[in-house]
Amino acid sequence: MRELTSEQLNGRVLVFDSGMGGLTVARELMALAPHLAVDYAADSGFFPYGDKSDADLQARVPMIAKALVEQVRPDVFVIACNTASTLALEAVRAVLDIPVVGTVPAIKPAAKRSQSGVIGLLATLGTIRRAYTTQLIADFASDVKVIMHGSIELVQLAEEQAAGGAVALAAFRDAQAPLFEAEGGDAIDTIVLACTHFPLIRGELAATVPHPVRFIDSGEAIARQTVRVLGEGGRSGRAGSGRVWLTSEASAHPRLVEVCRRFGFGEVHQVSL
Repeated sequence: MRELTSEQLNGRVLVFDSGMGGLTVARELMALAPHLAVDYAADSGFFPYGDKSDADLQARVPMIAKALVEQVRPDVFVIACNTASTLALEAVRAVLDIPVVGTVPAIKPAAKRSQSGVIGLLATLGTIRRAYTTQLIADFASDVKVIMHGSIELVQLAEEQAAGGAVALAAFRDAQAPLFEAEGGDAIDTIVLACTHFPLIRGELAATVPHPVRFIDSGEAIARQTVRVLGEGGRSGRAGSGRVWLTSEASAHPRLVEVCRRFGFGEVHQVSL
């Protein structure tokens, strides 16, 4: 089959996260394949995922995914959330009849690019404690030292900053400080942003590190994989784009709605559960 270029691709993609972090993945996708119809969905009724139990998320994420796909009818479903992907990716694939693209912390490329042999992993507590992340480190970063720090505070700072709030730079410095204060932290030269919220504050994080580091996230890789999946399927064109689907009333999350609008998702719907 002739391989389609990004410019020739058509189809509808639904990007899903618990909050606004997945908008960073949607942005990468729209930049790579501007002719795609891209919608966004946030499980605003259960945000944030980072502090929820494994059992609750394993039950909820497939249910939400199925309801969204039935109503939005995308060609590809993208889980733009490390926590949801590490827990429920296979369960979501089992309940959907369309391709599902998950999010994997960029541990492999970080380990390859590190010159010092020490990398940092910024994530939520949920992502850090899960066996999936431990296995990724064992498989792809066994020859480097990985220093991890889980922070819900950074998620909250990212949401506030993205909504236009005035956040002092000191807050970002303090929130990532445990990485550098850990044993060996002074040798970190590469940091994995293992939460899709964190690219929203890449500039603030870079401005408040104690020494220069490289930040890596999975957004571009997810976009490329989504394009590959669509190309293999030879999708036909779909009209319309820029819708956002919430699992709660929009009025309960004005900040989320405003940030979605800034990213080009201005038509708000509530998904029926």
